[in-house]
Amino acid sequence: MDNYIAHILVVDDDDGIRSLVKKYLNENNFLVTTANSAENAVEKVLIVKFDLIVLDVMMTGKSGLDFIKENKSKIETPIILLTAKIEAEDRVGGLEIGADDYLPKPFEPKELVLRIKNILNKTKKDNLKRIVKFDNIKIDLNKLLIIRSNSEFKINNTERVILEKMINNPGKTFSRENIGKLIDLDKERSIDVIITRLRKKIEVDPKNPKYLQTLRGVGYVLWVE
Repeated sequence: MDNYIAHILVVDDDDGIRSLVKKYLNENNFLVTTANSAENAVEKVLIVKFDLIVLDVMMTGKSGLDFIKENKSKIETPIILLTAKIEAEDRVGGLEIGADDYLPKPFEPKELVLRIKNILNKTKKDNLKRIVKFDNIKIDLNKLLIIRSNSEFKINNTERVILEKMINNPGKTFSRENIGKLIDLDKERSIDVIITRLRKKIEVDPKNPKYLQTLRGVGYVLWVE
């Protein structure tokens, strides 16, 4: 798992804090998706399996605590709360309903990274398939590699996120909208380009795909079994 890059969801309605946290986590080799509200976060956690969520408590609309109460049992993802509240009972309340840690605002980005690493070190990541073999193809998400016959193809983190979701949902069709939410991209043409690039690495004949197929009018599906 040494080469695994954790995928973090940052949820905050403050554009400045959201951008700062994303920039710092990216610089520390984390893959980051952002959401500007609890409602927006729900849309993303239902599609993607994040390794950890950094969640602001006080937000317009539903609060971070509301998000935990309504979703923690369904997503089972570690959560670090960012909170401006300094009262002990408020912090304890967040931990009692399912948060794994909290960090008072303002905070040092370096401390946030350390807390994330501490939680991830305690979290088993083997509940998802990250290596799959079918026919003469091996997809190794830990090493960010696709091996076909005797050829090796590197994959980037965007491709890794898409493949991880597809591998763990064999036979499920993903629309362009689904894929866009996975990778924070809403341009359909750009998503098509990513799929085309993946086909060149997976398929013997990318123009007539056997594994990463298009279901016309529906989306894309990966057949690995």
